[in-house]
Amino acid sequence: MARESQPVTVVVGDDHPMYREGVVRAMKDTGRIQIVAEVGDGRAALDAIREHQPAVALLDYRMPELDGLAVVAAVVRDELPTRVLLLSATEDPATVYEALAAGAAGYLTKESDRDEIVAAVISCANGGGYVPTHVASGLANEVRQRSRGDATLLSPREAEVIKFIAEGLSVPDIAKRLHLAPTTVRTHVQHLYEKLGVSDRAAAVAEAMRRRLVE
Repeated sequence: MARESQPVTVVVGDDHPMYREGVVRAMKDTGRIQIVAEVGDGRAALDAIREHQPAVALLDYRMPELDGLAVVAAVVRDELPTRVLLLSATEDPATVYEALAAGAAGYLTKESDRDEIVAAVISCANGGGYVPTHVASGLANEVRQRSRGDATLLSPREAEVIKFIAEGLSVPDIAKRLHLAPTTVRTHVQHLYEKLGVSDRAAAVAEAMRRRLVE
C-alpha cells in the first residue's frame, strides 16, 4: 500500500509511443507518481515488474510479445507485489470481466482522461481497484450472467440450436431435428449471434463454450 509521503512507483507499458509518453507525462506532473520504467511490449513490462517491483503496472491490454492479460497471469503466478492496471480500447464487459478475474486490479479504457488515469493508479496502489463508472454497469450484467452460468441468456430453443451448431449440423438438418421451418431456425441463429456478440457459426460455438452454454 502506498503512503501519502512516498511517490507511487509505476511501470508503464504501451506499444504506442505517443500515447505512452502522454500518460507518463500526466503522471509525472502530479508529483505523486514515480515512473520507474517505460516499455513498449509485454515481455519488457514483465521484466521491468520483476526488476523494480513497482506498486502499480499500467499496461496496454494488447501489446507485442505478451499481452496485458498474460503479464497479469505471470504476476499472479509468481506472487509479485505489483498491482496491474490494464488499459484497453474496448469496453466489452466480457473482456473487462476476464481481466479482473485473471487478477488485474483495475481496468481503464483508452478514452480515460489524465485525471482518471492518475486516480486509478493511486487507488490501485492503495490496495483498491478501479473500473470506470460507465463500464461498471456492463460489468455487473456480465457478472450476473456468469453467476448463473449464462443459463438464462438464451431461450430453451436457442440453447438447442447452439448445441446442434456445435455438433456441426446445418440449418436444414437442425430444422428437421426440431421440426421447424429453416427460416425459423435462421431467426434463432440470428438471435444467438446478437446475444453472444458474434457474426458467424465458429465464433458462436467458441463464445458459447467460453460461457459454458455447450460442452
